[in-house]
Amino acid sequence: MQTVLITGGSRGIGAAAVGLFANQGYQTAFCYYSDHHAAQAVARQTGAQLYQADIADPAQCAALVQQAQADLGHIDVLINNAGVALQKLATDTTDEEYRRIMGVHIDGTFYMCRAVLHEMIRRKSGRIINVSSMWGQIGGSCETVYSAAKAAVIGLTKALAKEVAPSGITVNCVAPGVIATDMTTSLGDDTLNALREDTPLLRLGSPEDIAQSMLFLASPAADFITGQILAPNGGMVI
Repeated sequence: MQTVLITGGSRGIGAAAVGLFANQGYQTAFCYYSDHHAAQAVARQTGAQLYQADIADPAQCAALVQQAQADLGHIDVLINNAGVALQKLATDTTDEEYRRIMGVHIDGTFYMCRAVLHEMIRRKSGRIINVSSMWGQIGGSCETVYSAAKAAVIGLTKALAKEVAPSGITVNCVAPGVIATDMTTSLGDDTLNALREDTPLLRLGSPEDIAQSMLFLASPAADFITGQILAPNGGMVI
């Protein structure tokens, strides 16, 4: 049985991915940071294995992967989905906010990749799927730090894909557009309606749209794909 470990699985895109992979027969595990009740609800609904970790902490990442490998036997697919949002002018962003955004998005992605790669390289098999954003591709006003972190995820994906390809491991990136999740509701109805109108498909994406992209990259259909950015954004970035 194929196994998958998903970070940030308690809500939004992560929860949709946990549900989809579990429904497709994957032995599924996920971690969450602080929302214990939401995480327990996802675990009950999907039968997935649940862990708590702050992926901005390298020691917690190492411990998470070690425990997940012990519980699952091995990890076939790692999905680095955990994220936090920040809509703020660069000049108003505090040092603590900057460090947290970078810590979760790029540091955490690196720490989790490093932790799973030892076993994947030994087995000469594995899939790593990182989550960036269309803002990592084109930049977003009032999301300078978030955009920088997500651009760094794209750079990490491309470099790591080249590094581990000889070991039979693929590393790819999903860069969503505007997705209807808790993270975007804070933008307000007027902003969301404007973003919907700016999307050629005239709708916001759903968490399930992104989960399907992840499932594709984890599937045999993507065996010859690595170092790529799959961008489910409704045509907003072409």
